[in-house]
Amino acid sequence: MALRDWSWKRWLALFAVLAAVGLGLAGYMAYRVVASGATKPLDNMFGDQHLKTTVALVELHKTRYGSYPARIADLTFVGPWDMIALGAVSYCASADGQSYFVAVRRGWVARPDLDMPAAFWQGTGYSPAVGPCR
Repeated sequence: MALRDWSWKRWLALFAVLAAVGLGLAGYMAYRVVASGATKPLDNMFGDQHLKTTVALVELHKTRYGSYPARIADLTFVGPWDMIALGAVSYCASADGQSYFVAVRRGWVARPDLDMPAAFWQGTGYSPAVGPCR
């Protein structure tokens, strides 16, 4: 049977098989790139910015309202770019709202390796005892 004699169903099946193989291969390649550590510099750079943006917004909330937000969704006056950072972190506040824990889950595409100096946290309500968040 010649290719020109194929029905549309056979063409659709062939396309579906090739698409599935292509997506599988692309996923495997993406996994290999991330596993190789090639994205680590960008993950660390984006993760650092996500952390700093989140801490700034959380601390501003405390200044305005007297306590840390119970959840990220309680932050006010958040811009679209801020939402990128806030979506990449885990956040939880203490029951009394006077301290919080924040951790970066995603930098650019994977979890960053961040080691913030103690001076960064000075004057904030960050407390490792509050986390990790669920």
